[in-house]
Amino acid sequence: MGPAVLDCAHFAAGECRSCAWLGRRYDDQLAAKLAATRALVDAAGMVWEPPVTSPPEGFRNKAKMVVAGTAGAPSLGILDPRGGGVDLRDCPLHTPGIVAALPVLADFVVRAALTPYDVASTLPVTQRGELKHVLVTESPDGELMVRLVLRSTADEARVRKHLPWLQERLPHLRVLTINVQPAHRAVLEGDRELVLTAADTLPMRLGAITLHLRPRSFFQTNTDVAAALYREAVAWTADLAPRRVLDLYCGVGGFALHLAAPGRQVTGIEISADAIASAERSRDEAALPGEIRFEVGDATAPEHAPLLAEADLVVVNPPRRGLGPELAQRLEESGVPHVLYSSCNPETLARDLATMASYSPVRGRLLDMFPQTPHAEVLVLLERRQRSE
Repeated sequence: MGPAVLDCAHFAAGECRSCAWLGRRYDDQLAAKLAATRALVDAAGMVWEPPVTSPPEGFRNKAKMVVAGTAGAPSLGILDPRGGGVDLRDCPLHTPGIVAALPVLADFVVRAALTPYDVASTLPVTQRGELKHVLVTESPDGELMVRLVLRSTADEARVRKHLPWLQERLPHLRVLTINVQPAHRAVLEGDRELVLTAADTLPMRLGAITLHLRPRSFFQTNTDVAAALYREAVAWTADLAPRRVLDLYCGVGGFALHLAAPGRQVTGIEISADAIASAERSRDEAALPGEIRFEVGDATAPEHAPLLAEADLVVVNPPRRGLGPELAQRLEESGVPHVLYSSCNPETLARDLATMASYSPVRGRLLDMFPQTPHAEVLVLLERRQRSE
């Protein structure tokens, strides 16, 4: 990575400050993240691998664009403090395919006469407009999934009518959906999803494994670093040769599917039924060795204690809030020899490790999933002390 600072006109003009570290050189960002992480989770004898770097721009595979303005002149980006739109179609963080697609999607808004939702209205009788967000995800193969977040299905017919026009201008469009979010509050999406295309998943090809991403399924925003994360998991656990692996917060199956091996039993648990359906589809298509099964369930629920007791390796990839005291304590009491913890928040990672006092961090690596911000992904391998002493 070079020392240059990423140039962004929106940041310079004070229009967008989402990238809090945009004014810092990339190598300085990495050094600061690593120092902050090690201050929280370092341990005697722990080996830190060199950080996994990312391109400082063009890495973000998902755009979450607030729609403002008018149906004839929409903006796609964020809102200013007064509720007006700031157009960020040229945001340098997005992948090139997304940058190219956003102007076409803005034209589609105009063509289909989709009126942006008026976030300034406070009473139901004054609320106007339908289109709240445009969400775009690009796969490693350049295919796109586009989700239109609407207040209702009132504009569904117009979206369907003009879909062929959009498909002609975005030939890599694989999935288009309408997400219905009727609430007048800061919620990105609703529970109802209408798929308007023949395909309902976006294949995310990561080496030999292709993960199927459904509209409401979580996937890391940096595809290259996500692929590196899964490669590290395989490399770090190869010598452990676990016979039974439990993957909590398994999502669409990234860790579980990459850890499949002959004679190995892998179980993934995830609260999202859509994500589990995606994981099962990916498993069936890949024809991977060993036994791989997925369950819909709360990763923090106590009923998984028997699976914990049988596991040789537990993989956890929780949200920013971390594992929480109950699950951390359950792991502490489980007797599991090794835990592989993937964290997007070193502060909650450190809190969970304090509860899991019987485990020692033996290996760690920072993966720069989020350049231009203080956030980072951290992978840590934990070993139960009784085994190492």
